[in-house]
Amino acid sequence: TWDGYAVRPRDTVRATARSPVRLQVVGEVYAEQRFDGTVGPGEAVAIATGGAMPRGARGVVIFEEVVRSADSILVPHPVRPGERVAPPGDDFRAGSRLFVRGSVLDPAALGAVAACGRPSVVCYARPVVAVVPNGNELVAPGGTVGPGTIYESNNATLSAVIAAFGGIARLYPPVADDPDRIEATLREAMQEADLVLATGGSSVGERDHLPRILPRLGRLLFHGIAVRPGKPTLAAATERGLVIGLPGHPSSCLANSFWLVGPVLRRLGRRPGPAWTDVTVRLGAGELVPSREMATVVPLRLRDGRAYTTYHGSSSISSMAGAQGFAVLPPGGRPVRAGARLLGHWLPAPLGPPLDAFGANG
Repeated sequence: TWDGYAVRPRDTVRATARSPVRLQVVGEVYAEQRFDGTVGPGEAVAIATGGAMPRGARGVVIFEEVVRSADSILVPHPVRPGERVAPPGDDFRAGSRLFVRGSVLDPAALGAVAACGRPSVVCYARPVVAVVPNGNELVAPGGTVGPGTIYESNNATLSAVIAAFGGIARLYPPVADDPDRIEATLREAMQEADLVLATGGSSVGERDHLPRILPRLGRLLFHGIAVRPGKPTLAAATERGLVIGLPGHPSSCLANSFWLVGPVLRRLGRRPGPAWTDVTVRLGAGELVPSREMATVVPLRLRDGRAYTTYHGSSSISSMAGAQGFAVLPPGGRPVRAGARLLGHWLPAPLGPPLDAFGANG
């Protein structure tokens, strides 16, 4: 019920603004109370939001619509049966199925659980993801860089991606190019995380230690993928979960996190549905040229219903700023020119665009 007066609708049938109906107020009822009597002809009971309807009353007229004087009110219009009244079971009934397996407990869902009187509910925990950057050249933000060193940025980008896909990030400081220290740190991370992401050292150089470390942690699933950027990627299945080695170049690392890490996180968190939304758009400007030998992942941003990319190198994190999704160009395909239609894979909020941003895209 709303704040107002519980009335018998039949008493208000002839009420108009010029000739309101006068009803006698015979009591009041609050949310935690019940009215002991019965509302009779020509009577009304003041009622608070959530209060139980008194016997005899079948509708509510709100405080703002009446004029009260002493112990009576003037009702200026007819009140319909059931008006501003929520009958028992209107929200949900005993035995109703409110959620199915895989439902995400958002704020409204948690409120519904509490409204059922349940103090707790069995659910899947959000996956914990450890991020372990490695490389002698890396300096944590806030430190001092010198010749041959750079600030480590993959922790920051991956933590945002992990959160968007429903995970909890555990960030490790940069580890020097020492295989024993890297392996020890990865083993430590495996104890606290469902998924471990190691960034850097994933290729075939002398200081690329991950290809030799991951087989000691578990079963190597693959090393190298036919995708650019991000070809030097590898993964191993361990007794504790997955360890994925991502390229250290910031754009390659971030691009791979969109299409590779995102779906893994959705699966670990038992979240239903795809990791992104597929919407075909038109390329707004420029030309996208695919590789001859491998698939090309192109980061996209949406503006005025069209897709744009500013990607200009795997080491450039600034070119990924504002990326809201990506397209995959098959190897050996034709260039995609401005105005051509392009299938975009758009990331979930808050990374991706709102669904109403696509327009007609004809």
